[in-house]
This record gives sequence, C-alpha cells and structure tokens, in this order.
Amino acid sequence: MWFHTLFLILKSARPRQWIKNIALYAALFFSGFLFYDPVDGLPYFVIVTFAAIIFSLLTSSIYLINDVMDIKEDAKHPFKKRRPIASGELPVNTALITSGLGLLVVFILSLALPFFFRILLLTYLGLQLLYATKIKHASIFDVISIALGFLIRIYAGAVVVNLHMSVWFLLTVVSASLFLAVGKRQSERTLLQNREVDFARKTLKNYSQRLLDQYTGMFANATWLTYALFSFQHETDYIESASLRFPSLYVLLPRTLQSQKLLMLTLPFVIFGVMRYLQLVYEENQGESPEKVLLNDKALLSTVLIFGLVAFFVIYG
Repeated sequence: MWFHTLFLILKSARPRQWIKNIALYAALFFSGFLFYDPVDGLPYFVIVTFAAIIFSLLTSSIYLINDVMDIKEDAKHPFKKRRPIASGELPVNTALITSGLGLLVVFILSLALPFFFRILLLTYLGLQLLYATKIKHASIFDVISIALGFLIRIYAGAVVVNLHMSVWFLLTVVSASLFLAVGKRQSERTLLQNREVDFARKTLKNYSQRLLDQYTGMFANATWLTYALFSFQHETDYIESASLRFPSLYVLLPRTLQSQKLLMLTLPFVIFGVMRYLQLVYEENQGESPEKVLLNDKALLSTVLIFGLVAFFVIYG
C-alpha cells in the first residue's frame, strides 16, 4: 500500500519536468567555467548540480500544491483528469503533507548556498503560487510568468557561482520560454476544440487562433535572432590555441573562416530546432508538453545533442 502511495506521489511530483532545471547550468556552460575547480571551494559544476537538485525538489513540491488547487479544473480536462490527485487516487492531505516536507528540505539544503539563491527560491515559489491562484486566469500575464520562471532558473544557476551573463543570452532565454509557452497554449486550444469540450483553462478563451499565430511567429523569430546576436558576440581563444596546436592546418584556412566568433556555428541547429518545434505544434499538435516533445521527438532531441556538442567543442575544445 505504501509503495503504491509513494509511486503516486512521485508521479504527481512530475520528475520529467526536472529537465527544465538544466537551465541552471546555462551560465556555467557558456561562461567557460564548466570544469573550474577553485582552490578554496568545491568545483563549480558540483555547486550548480546541488542547486539544480534543490530546484527540482522545489518544483515538485509546487506541482503537488498546484494539483490540489486545480483539482476541479483538472477533473474536466481530457488528460489531466488522470492525474493521481484529480482522479482521487492520491488523498489531498497526503499531497499537502508531502509538499510541506519537500519545502522544508529545500529550505534546509539552501542554507549551504548564497543568500541571493534563497531569495530566488522564494521568488520562484511566490511566482508559482501567484500563478496558480491569479495569473493563470489573466491572458498575456500567464505566458509572461512562464518566461519569468525560466529566467529565475538562469539567475539561480549563475548566482551560486557568482558568474556574469550576457544580456543577449538572457533575451534568448526570455524569447525561447515565451515561444514554448505560446506553443503550449496553441496545442491546448486545439486539443480542447477537437474534443468539443469546455475550456478547462479560462484564459484560453482570450486567445483567438489568429492571435496565437501572431505570438508564435513573433517569439519564434525573436528566439533565433537573439541567439544569433549572442553567438556573434561570444568570443573564444580558438584562433590562438588552434594556431599553436595545428599550425600547418590553420594556415590553410582562408581569412573568411578565421573567426573568434565560432559559437555562431551552432546557429543553424537553433534555427532548425525552432522550425521543427513549429512543425510539431502546427502539424502534429504536440506542444502541450514541451519536455515530452523534446524527449520523444528524435529529430529535435538529436538537434539539441548536436548543438550541445558543437557548443562544447567551440568553448572548451
């Protein structure tokens, strides 16, 4: 019996959503300090990983609270009605107690990290609770709040190791998160219309198909354009190191290819990723769960992996 309850709690905690917390590594990865090991402290990668674990516990605790608050609305949804709390399999009291214990563990673990990290944790918690009670019913603000959630993650990963972030990178994160959020609304609307049911999410009534199409195109363009500007301004020491390691090969390259801004080699993968995601949203209606799309679509997953490998080689190769 206890094993089944534990399984239901884990299912409600949505471990698949933990993939979003990879965003905490963004500043560390692009700063070039991924393998930095200070003499008087832990390696930066270990510190950020610890912060990501704390954030995962926080988000799971919040999901339990959200499911309790949305139990009536989820019961009307064609898919969400199968969730343990909405279906009645997991008692509300059990979910709330588990969530409370999770938040307590988050606070205790966060004491080992900088003060500003705890401020970001509280900000994220407050934002999500406000979203669950008010913001999710307000059009435009509901999408913006999702973008803010990703932005807080980025800052949380940077503040624990005291790293600076490019403004263009932050704009890329905002644009990409808005793009994913609008794609989610796009798919939710299509799913509910096709099933001829009432809108489980009230704010969907304020988004016409034409308006969502405009938002999708706007943020899709903003995503790859802001990343392009970020990659064009990201300089590496590749020229110096390459000329020392491969002098005979390097002198054969034309000046056109001798660039310090080699991170722009990753731009084609970003453009393809945006185009592929648009295809999945419009042609296959799979945008309701972005993390599920990423894990299940081979083309998109392969693109992300290749992007990561090329970026890794440019920054650390």
